[in-house]
Amino acid sequence: MKHKYLKNVTTLAYSEKKCTGCGRCAEVCPHGVFYANGKKACILDRDACMECGACARNCPVGAINVNAGTGCAIAIITGWITGKEPTCGCSSECC
Repeated sequence: MKHKYLKNVTTLAYSEKKCTGCGRCAEVCPHGVFYANGKKACILDRDACMECGACARNCPVGAINVNAGTGCAIAIITGWITGKEPTCGCSSECC
């Protein structure tokens, strides 16, 4: 089962101009957010991003930025761990 988080809330930012197509982002992403075709990476499913930061930490040219451990994704993970309703504090509609 592919995990989904909340739509359009991830802090993931990708610069295709900076990308060299090394494919490291696709290798390290635990949820298959990226696909690398040898020329440039592309984002397959932005909403599957759990904001772990592995892609940004492993990008040798700084084409990816993500605020790891922030936002609604961490709220959902914390909710799973604690068994409570997720809350990220950004708005009442969000979670």
